Amino acid sequence: VQLQASGGGSVQTGGSLRLSCAASGRALSTYNMGWFRQAPGKEREFVAAIKGGGGSTRYENSVKGRFTIARDNAKKTVYLQMNDLRPEDTAVYYCAADTPPVAIYSALDNGRYYDIWGQGTLVTVSS
Repeated sequence: VQLQASGGGSVQTGGSLRLSCAASGRALSTYNMGWFRQAPGKEREFVAAIKGGGGSTRYENSVKGRFTIARDNAKKTVYLQMNDLRPEDTAVYYCAADTPPVAIYSALDNGRYYDIWGQGTLVTVSS
């Protein structure tokens, strides 16, 4: 499986973007899928994840209520809808797959469980 992230860009504070993560190869339906981000000079951090199978979701506290992760299994694509963007959301966003799914719900924020990573897409939010 390879992951291709897209949809990044430059927006002003309060704007919206939708990131996509398309998989080539096997279907995504059973995988745990996550979005992470890395801002300049900072460590990579968890943003959101969706569990394989049942589709439970988990979010980092600062994006709750603003970001939504969803998956379209038929299209083998995972989305991250980002609303009410803030300058502190500026980062390179990476999608990742935990396959075969190992992480339990409480561990979905741990990047070490994710085996396959996309190339990243840059999101820039200006004030």
